Amino acid sequence: MLGIAEVVFLGYEDGVLTPSIDLRRDLTRLVRRHRPDAVVTGDPTVRYYGTRYMNHPDHRVAADVALDAIFPSAETRFIFPELLDEGLAPHHVGAVWLFGSERAETFVDISATLDAKVRALREHRSQMGDWDPAPMVRGWAREQGARRRLRAAESFLRMVLED
Repeated sequence: MLGIAEVVFLGYEDGVLTPSIDLRRDLTRLVRRHRPDAVVTGDPTVRYYGTRYMNHPDHRVAADVALDAIFPSAETRFIFPELLDEGLAPHHVGAVWLFGSERAETFVDISATLDAKVRALREHRSQMGDWDPAPMVRGWAREQGARRRLRAAESFLRMVLED
């Protein structure tokens, strides 16, 4: 639906993700293989969004381990030397965009792509079932947009990492 050519599943069980060294190695492997300039992940420090929604423990773990994979693991030769044997050289990620952060300072206008976002989310049937996420997603986008006088936005804490 979004034109993404490859989706990588790491095989970890949904709902019980733990911050393991194996998960960090797997994410480090992906960073070194794909060599991104930037990574988008959640803010692992956020447990509650206001008074009506709690951040899922899997989401916090995934974000926390992703940050550890980005730094120091992906750019340090001595962490996971077996990845060097796989031909995966260290890589420095230049920026991290944390969504869901209470300290967001970067707002992206998504009014032109909000419908596509909702359609793509509906395709995630294993998580959505028959539930329609549109009202919730549109509401969140309006709330974030209002902070910068935009119709719809996503907010991020953007970190530019020194090389």
